[in-house]
Amino acid sequence: MLADIPILSLITFSPLIGILILLFLPKQNSRLLKVTAITATIIPLALSLWLYADYDGAASSKSYSESATWVNAALNKETMPDLASYVFKFQYQMGIDGVSLPLVLLTTIVAVMAALASVHVKKRWKSFYLWFLLLEIGMLGVFMARDVFLFFIFFELTLIPMFFLIGIWGFGGREKAANRFLIYNGLGSALMLMAFVMLVMTAGLQVDQIDQQTQHVYYSGSYEIIKENMTAPDSLVNASPESPLYLSDTMRWSIFILLLIAFGIKLPIFPFHTWMLRVHTEAPPSIVMIHSGVLLKMGAYGLLRFGVFLFPAETREWAAVLAVLGVINILYGAILAFVQKEFKLVLAYSSISHMGIVLLGIASLNEIGLQGAMVQLVSHGLISALLFLIVGSLQERTGTTELGELGGLARSLPFMSGILLAAGMASLGLPGLSGFIGEFLSLLGLFDSMKVLTAIAVLGVILTAVYVLRSVLSITFGPMPERFGALRDARLIEAVPMIALLAFIILIGVYPSVVTEPMKHGFDAFLQQLNVKVGG
Repeated sequence: MLADIPILSLITFSPLIGILILLFLPKQNSRLLKVTAITATIIPLALSLWLYADYDGAASSKSYSESATWVNAALNKETMPDLASYVFKFQYQMGIDGVSLPLVLLTTIVAVMAALASVHVKKRWKSFYLWFLLLEIGMLGVFMARDVFLFFIFFELTLIPMFFLIGIWGFGGREKAANRFLIYNGLGSALMLMAFVMLVMTAGLQVDQIDQQTQHVYYSGSYEIIKENMTAPDSLVNASPESPLYLSDTMRWSIFILLLIAFGIKLPIFPFHTWMLRVHTEAPPSIVMIHSGVLLKMGAYGLLRFGVFLFPAETREWAAVLAVLGVINILYGAILAFVQKEFKLVLAYSSISHMGIVLLGIASLNEIGLQGAMVQLVSHGLISALLFLIVGSLQERTGTTELGELGGLARSLPFMSGILLAAGMASLGLPGLSGFIGEFLSLLGLFDSMKVLTAIAVLGVILTAVYVLRSVLSITFGPMPERFGALRDARLIEAVPMIALLAFIILIGVYPSVVTEPMKHGFDAFLQQLNVKVGG
């Protein structure tokens, strides 16, 4: 049933309904604006849940894709007058598989929770929610675009709203944080565009032979066409060095490294992480929920989709490098998180550390490790969103997130303290919660080929337990400042997203198949191609 309707476009652009309604609402009516925005985020959540329940990765008849002509730019045929057509051909092409579907659902879940958390916003509500919903469209489009330039447009679409959401509604250093965010991510986007252009001008060439005299030749941005040409041994980019489209080893490595840096900035991979620290501390908590919960995952997804899947041989040769980078992320993030005195910085460095686990799963180059990386992405998205939701509520009540100024909050805020403790346990990887599954599968996948690096990475997991417990216990227990004695515990609009996020964390922890089942066949083509390259 869903295959017969444009469900992917409906999910992606359904927040436009809220944008259109918000444009006609009075900007002074904050309650109506908030209700409209929250409702607009529930629509894509409902549609993505429907899609998630209906999806079957093993059944080709249920593989959802949408395609429509987008850009046809005619090229000069003077050198090839016999061609029927010679064009740049880019399509509005959307699709999902077992890799992108869990991230689509994660995006819609976190967006709803962040919209609920945005009740703390105190000014310019209309503009805030317009940018917020536009940001959600960009994020959803990134995970479903199947044309490289459509992907690039959606990717860039997330930068503009984030720049304004940080720069207008953030804290004291918001403008510097917004500028640094834009500079670093803009640099990454420039590198990504360079890599995409090189791919389109080589692996994007497609020749449609109608008959012996008629040929339609075009350069395509289609991910499937590029992937087919990159992996087929008899394609023009692989067959002969004499071909003008031949991708030499130097060219392949150049594109691969460009993509690694571009998406490494977004992930972030050390040393491209400094911009993220400012965003985590200066952006409003509801936007940090989006940033840490979803936007960082765009970097890992892009690295998988365009780096790893298109360049299996290069990935195999650099697997050890990726693993080393992952270990550096884990230890660097964990050690610096341990010495921080500001809770938001603890969580920022914790995100760097947890993204290192994702790199380890990718470096394993086997199904267990790759599934672990994906579970870690979804798990960390939920956990970090919950932690920053609590941070926003705490900061609204206490006016600070300095660990030295907090303490004993379990007495006046027992519900929020309990949720904080549960989120902390999930972050450190307690069995029965989602954090354990992602870490375990990633390390298990890597252990087969890189035992020493896996053992070193386990030290980071131990350090995680230390800094998480140190931070959480210093907030909830110990002496409580007198001014915090009359604090009000979580309101309903805060408690609902806290309970919902914790429920998803527990669900994945006790029943991980809810995430791993859709992605069961998501890595088949890559692993098959990897084996071909290894065998060759």
